[in-house]
Amino acid sequence: MIYRWLADLVLVVHLAFVLFVVLGGLLALQWPRVAWLHLPAAIWGVLIEYMGWICPLTPLENSLRVRAGESAYSGDFIQHYILGAIYPQGLTRTTQWILGSIALGVNALAYGLLIRQRKIKHAGSSCVENQ
Repeated sequence: MIYRWLADLVLVVHLAFVLFVVLGGLLALQWPRVAWLHLPAAIWGVLIEYMGWICPLTPLENSLRVRAGESAYSGDFIQHYILGAIYPQGLTRTTQWILGSIALGVNALAYGLLIRQRKIKHAGSSCVENQ
């Protein structure tokens, strides 16, 4: 029973990580220090998709499920849990590139806005100092 709970915990952590990779740049707009955690996570997540790697959390979850007496799944987390509902035909390299590009695009936009905010804020404080 404990292994099933641990596998479910890994599943929740994995989902939270995927959401953080895709949407963490938006968090950085509100809390800029989040960028120090998000940028490495986003780079890792995009690399996983672009390179066709499997995140280490997937084999960990599978191992825990096997120890709990359940069957492991093939493929990766996104293919099993997310694409199974969205794309029944499964995960292809093209789909991985699209998903990686979406994550990259959302975060490039968010960080572009963050940099713009910082420049405006910096320019505003420079004007106040010059008066």
